Amino acid sequence: MIGVIVPAHNEAHAIGRCLASIAMAAAHPGLGREPVLVVVALDACSDATEAVCAQHGAITVAVDAQCVGAARAAAASHVLAQGARWIASTDADTAVPQDWLWRQSLCGADAFCGVVEVEDWLDYPERVRNAFSEREIVQDGHRHIHGANLGMSAAAYLAVGGFPALRTGEDVALVEALAGNGARIAWLARPAVATSARRTARAPHGFSGFLRALEREVMGAGPSLLPVHVVAD
Repeated sequence: MIGVIVPAHNEAHAIGRCLASIAMAAAHPGLGREPVLVVVALDACSDATEAVCAQHGAITVAVDAQCVGAARAAAASHVLAQGARWIASTDADTAVPQDWLWRQSLCGADAFCGVVEVEDWLDYPERVRNAFSEREIVQDGHRHIHGANLGMSAAAYLAVGGFPALRTGEDVALVEALAGNGARIAWLARPAVATSARRTARAPHGFSGFLRALEREVMGAGPSLLPVHVVAD
């Protein structure tokens, strides 16, 4: 069984699209009808996120941490308890492609790290879009880490203790732990996921915060920064 985990804090407006895309990925013929369990961690939600999840047949677990690391860990614990052999992680404001799970299952490694594409740039100026394209190197062998496009075997995940309870950077911390434990990591350009450039961040210094910092940098209103979702060689 494959487990898909999604952390969510008041995501009623976005998560339906995410779950619909996961359902398409779960139906890919390449998976040979392997069961896919989708678990959404409702982290201090006060909107209709739970109802939207129910409409899409997703299992929910409730946490009250306002901490993306704790939310991912709670969802991962649930899929592991149900016997998942592989854990795929994404975000509520992200849509995954139809071959997302299939290609992860074929990555030939203990973990998969993929890239993200911004589908809707909203009001970000073109200079910011170009700067992002220059930094988000879309080629095999990249060193980007995104919780929105991440996967690992259950054995590798358990060997390092899972996602740490961090409010941001839990994905980077997990992958660094995997690498330090000798796990084989596939740094692949495909499948890529489509994520949001929304300005309202759910995690401090997460992807939304990175884009706003990048905007300040390229528009001359802030210092240079190293993307927090990138691991250097």
